[in-house]
Parts: sequence; C-alpha cells; structure tokens
Amino acid sequence: MSRRIYMQEVEQEARRKAREARVAFASPAARTGDNTSLEPPPAPAPPEDELMEAFEQGKAALGRVRETALIPFHAAVSKPAQKAYLGTFLFTTTSLFLLGLSTAAYALFYYNFVPQVSVERAIHLQFGNGHPYGIAQLDSSLTSLQAYDVSLFLHLPRTPNNLAAGNFMLDLSLLAAPSKTPPPSVPIPGTDSLRQEKLGHSRRPAILTYASLITDTASTLSGLPWYMLGWKSESEVLEVKMFEGVEFSRGGANVPKELKLVVEADERMQFYEVGIRILARFGGIRWIMYHHRILSYVIFTSIFWSSSMISALIAWLVLASYFSSGSAVVKKEEEMSAEIKTEPSESELYQTEGLSDTSRTFPTLGRQMPLHFTSRGEGSSGRTEDVVKKEVEDVIQSTGVHPLIAEADDEDEGAETTGFRDSGIGTSLEENPRAQVQKRRKALFGD
Repeated sequence: MSRRIYMQEVEQEARRKAREARVAFASPAARTGDNTSLEPPPAPAPPEDELMEAFEQGKAALGRVRETALIPFHAAVSKPAQKAYLGTFLFTTTSLFLLGLSTAAYALFYYNFVPQVSVERAIHLQFGNGHPYGIAQLDSSLTSLQAYDVSLFLHLPRTPNNLAAGNFMLDLSLLAAPSKTPPPSVPIPGTDSLRQEKLGHSRRPAILTYASLITDTASTLSGLPWYMLGWKSESEVLEVKMFEGVEFSRGGANVPKELKLVVEADERMQFYEVGIRILARFGGIRWIMYHHRILSYVIFTSIFWSSSMISALIAWLVLASYFSSGSAVVKKEEEMSAEIKTEPSESELYQTEGLSDTSRTFPTLGRQMPLHFTSRGEGSSGRTEDVVKKEVEDVIQSTGVHPLIAEADDEDEGAETTGFRDSGIGTSLEENPRAQVQKRRKALFGD
C-alpha cells in the first residue's frame, strides 16, 4: 500500500516536471500570444529519464528498508552467533548428562548408605527333645554402626496348656557367620551345630493376657457369630521387645548373619506362628535422607552436579589451553620459517647469465701468466689449454701483434658500447690498463 502511494507521488512529480519542461521549451511567440510565427513549437522533453531516476531512487529506498529489516537475521546467523549456539548446545548437553550422572550417583549413595529400615523373618520352631527352638537367616540385611530395635511376634492359641504355662522365657541369640570347622563332638538338638560367635544375646519373659472365667465367657458369647463365620479366632498375638538400640561394630564379620530363638516353658506349648521384626533407628544424615527424601535428593544431587560441572570446566580449560598453546607454537614456527632468508644455491652463486660470450685474455702484474676467460660455448665444448695456446701463437704469427694488445684495446673501446658485462677477471688493477699494455709490449718486443 505504501509503495503504491509512493509510486503515485512519483508519477505526479514526473507530470509536474513534464509540464514545466513544456512551458520552458515553448517558443517566444507561443508564450506572448503572437500567432504570426509559422514555426511549430518544439516538442516537449520526454519525462522517461525523470521517471527512471525516480524509480531507481524508490528501488534504492526499498533496498535500504530491506537491509534494515534483515539486520536481526544477519546477526542471528553470524559467526559469533553460531559459536554462541554451539557453546550453548554443548553446555546444555553436558549439564543434562551430568545431571543424570549425579542422580545415578545419589541413588547409589542412598542405597549403600541408608540401610533397610525393616527386616522381618519367620521363625520355624523345631519340637523334639528339650525346648522348642528355631533358626532364621538374616544374610546381609543389617549394617554395622547402625542402631536396631528387635521384637518377637508370637501367635498363640488360648489353649489350656498355654494358659497353664503362665510366664515362659524367650532366649534370642544373634550369631555371626558359621565357621567352616565343625566342633569335634556330635551336635545335640537345641544346640549350635557349628561354631558360631554370639554377637548379641537377650532373654525376655512373656505371658498370655489374663481373663477371668466370667469375662472370658461373656467375651466368647458376644463374639460367637464372628467365631462361627471365621472372622475371629480364640488366639492372641504377643509382641516382645528383645533388643532396644543394639549396634554392631564396624566390619562385615561383626554383623549377625542368622538368629536363634529358644522357648523355655514348663508346659508343652502350642504356637500358630513365630516371627521377628528388626527396625532401624536412624539418626543424623540417615534420618534426614530417609524422612526428607525430596529435600535430600535436591541437596545431594546439586552437590554432585556442581562438583561434576566444576571438574568438567577445569578439564575444558586445561584442554583448551593445551591445544591453544600448541597451535600458537606451530604458528610461531611457521612465521619463523617464513622469516628465514633462503640462502642462494651454488648454481645461483656461480651462474654465468649476463656474462660475455666472447673469450678474452686479461693482463696481469709483473711477469705472471695472463688470465684467459673462456666463453660458455667454448667451455662447454671442452677445449683444452693447449688448443688455446696454439690459437694465440697462430694469431701472433699471422698478424704480428700480440693478442693482449688487441684484446686490451678492444676491451677499452667496447667497455662503453656493449650492453653486457664481462666476468671482471683482472679488472681491479690500480694502474691504468693502457700503461700496463705498453709495459707488456716493451717487455715482449724490446721497444
């Protein structure tokens, strides 16, 4: 909508400019009202250029608006943003993984630190010679350095023998694991069959609840329908506390693995069932962890998670510093290797490019032999020193002029005209070359 309005304004502006152009280019006679001129008025300038310019301006404005609108998108997909996304993803993933690991660690710690709160075992009494007795296995249900309350449950029928027994004694022994060496004597029923250490021993009395004849008869008559339906029986359950807060020393050998119960009575008693219940009496951290499980989970899991995150952060920093230092060393070595100047090879030091291809002989001081420079072509052809001497002698015989003079003159004359450079052998003399040539001539020819 805004673009259409903008285009309408552009068209109106173009029309206005077209009208102004027609007025500006109209003839003077047309402007003054003189119709005597037969020349037609000039055609108005076409407004296409102005329209194209306005269109380009509008297009540029739209481009700027688009760029402004895409600034947030460009910022969202920039390199720093991508690094931030990657860092956030790695941090979140690591945090969730360590949170699950901390939860598993707390569950394992709770299982090993907080013992079983209640242990119940059935005791099967054995009848025969002597008093009835029973043995029950505890296995690894108990923990050292933990207080326990031990109670016996006896389900007794209200038979005449049980009522006549009156008080009877309950003898309970907590035994360690049996030794592998049996006693030499033959075991007697009601005694230990193997050598076992007593870690706890208790004797407590028990008796059925007393009821007079009238009370007992009235209770039986009132509950007669329930007795007939089987919803009630003439029995009683006794609970006898044998230990209160018993605690065992540290070590697996000091924790009881089984128990033994002996019922001592004058009458032959009858039992429905006998059982034992061991309750842990928690204190300190164990009490908090058992009675406030959610709070304990939050606290200990947070501690485990914080420790794991700190350890992971330290490991991350150590690895990052190690790899960054390694990359810095490699980069420094590359820079140092780039800065090292490459020494020229022997072929480059002794390259003959740019030297003259003409063989030359140069004079020396005193009576020394002259220096002879052989061109690359001649050097490559393998000419020997004898061949060179022979050529020199042929030149002397044919021309009567020593080659040193001609070559020295040629050198002096062509030094400024030639564009190449010679090897420079013998050119570092302090005296004038022509003076030395004259001396050499006098020495050879006696002039």
